[in-house]
Amino acid sequence: MEKKPLISVVIPCYNHEAYIEETILSVLKSSYKPLEIIVVNDGSTDQSEAVVNKLARKYESVVLYNQPNGGPAVARNRAISEANGEYILPLDADDLISADYIERAVAILEEQPQVKLVYCEAEFFGERSGIWQLPDFRIDKLAKDNMIFCSAVYRKSDWKKAGGYDERMTWGWEDWEFWISLLKNGGEVVKLPIVGFRYRVRQNSRRKSTNKEAKKKTIQLINEKHADFVRQHLNGPLHYQRSWSKIFNFFRISPV
Repeated sequence: MEKKPLISVVIPCYNHEAYIEETILSVLKSSYKPLEIIVVNDGSTDQSEAVVNKLARKYESVVLYNQPNGGPAVARNRAISEANGEYILPLDADDLISADYIERAVAILEEQPQVKLVYCEAEFFGERSGIWQLPDFRIDKLAKDNMIFCSAVYRKSDWKKAGGYDERMTWGWEDWEFWISLLKNGGEVVKLPIVGFRYRVRQNSRRKSTNKEAKKKTIQLINEKHADFVRQHLNGPLHYQRSWSKIFNFFRISPV
């Protein structure tokens, strides 16, 4: 039987002692093997390290690294740099995946080398429930909005070519910028028709707490780092009112 490629599930963890065990166990229930789970404890001040160490002693596929707090982009890059897998699945320390998500995503990437990214349908749980109504992916839409959550599957080699997650983005939004880096020079995206990802909504979720200043800094960074990409799809820079960018550019209104 042909040996299947290893996938590395990389989990940044910052003060997630209440959730990290459930997250890791959801990965261990995956129908796909071989896999490894690399947790980077990003300077937690709670008992996250102890919880993960307990699981690492029980499951040899769970590995823990500790570092001073640097933010999710730094922690993801550290985890991926330590990863042995051909494929990467980033997962936040309070979210969950279905048992069949990895297997179906890897099958696509193995069969279709032109595909760079595989994700799936998603749902909320916790303080909110229901299907996460994400718009369909199009590369021109990616220039003004992110429609792919952070937990998509891709090749480690493509992470390296893209330059990894931008570690300046300590305020969030780093997954959107990374998808642009990964896809702006070509490559297809596949969305699986399964609910394979569950996003936990809680009071201090990063997605809920993203503020106006973070949005401004993200737009400025994308305009500077990916100027050719946004010009190609928006006829000019990305604006704070992102959906109006093409219209503003048509009338040559400067971004704020």
